[in-house]
Amino acid sequence: MIVCVAANPSIDKLFEVERLRIGEIHRPVAFAQVPGGKGLNVARAAHALGAEVTATGILAGHAGRWVAEALAAEGVRASFVWVEGETRASLSVADRSGGGLTEFYEAGTEVGPVGWSRLEALVAELVPGAAWLTISGNAPPGAPPEGYARIVRLAQDAGVPVALDAREAALALAVEAGPALVKVNAEEAGGLLGRRVATAEEAREAAAEIRSRLPRGAAAIVTRGAEGAVVALPDGGFLSGRLYARGPYPVGSGDAFLGGLVTALERGEAWPEAVRLALGAAAANAEVPGAGRLDAERARALAREAELGP
Repeated sequence: MIVCVAANPSIDKLFEVERLRIGEIHRPVAFAQVPGGKGLNVARAAHALGAEVTATGILAGHAGRWVAEALAAEGVRASFVWVEGETRASLSVADRSGGGLTEFYEAGTEVGPVGWSRLEALVAELVPGAAWLTISGNAPPGAPPEGYARIVRLAQDAGVPVALDAREAALALAVEAGPALVKVNAEEAGGLLGRRVATAEEAREAAAEIRSRLPRGAAAIVTRGAEGAVVALPDGGFLSGRLYARGPYPVGSGDAFLGGLVTALERGEAWPEAVRLALGAAAANAEVPGAGRLDAERARALAREAELGP
């Protein structure tokens, strides 16, 4: 089983318009809405690929109830902590004329120390017997800076490896706690290391440095969007991967990457196969409106097309 921590879930909405014009009224030509936030995207992608998943996090209000009901309708097992307030929403607007995506992310509801402590207690109940625990996304307002680090240690106490995808202070402190895997994009890696990470060589150097900060046998991955990913492997080697498939809906592809990766690792597959499935899941996500949505057979077909190298 994979436990996916989504500390700051949201209702993820996608509007598609023929052309985005600032200051004008728009009538979307297509609309998608999913239970999202990075952690739930990981859970839903892994579930779609056949993994046994339990999602957990903090929900609030009417929006939170919609998230819980929508997850259940997708068949994703979940257990949540509830706090006062309202679960946030995130909006992406896709411009069909070639203008790309414009995104709006609410900060989320204030969880406070009591809400965070209740999440930690719930995670402690869920992790025994899990094969992996994933932590994804920004921590919500009111969470302690070391909150993710504390969850990493909870999982370690239960003998469960942690895959971490975070940013800024929460990322830095959680890295110090020693997760088994860190997956960040180039911008997040640059923020952690205090330098520019743009080229393939810079991504490789960043992955190596992040791995050096982790316990022996851990791995670090720096993703570069459509340019693929660089993996600093647990054995000290490197693996790079790229897939020449670019869909119009990239939101959530990094989360689908992590979902595919831990799904393969849980099944005992070797790193090359795990990276292939991760790339295939990311590309399949980008083909479907709504973050965290993918067709499993399409993801596996795309995985077979991925190019891997040292």
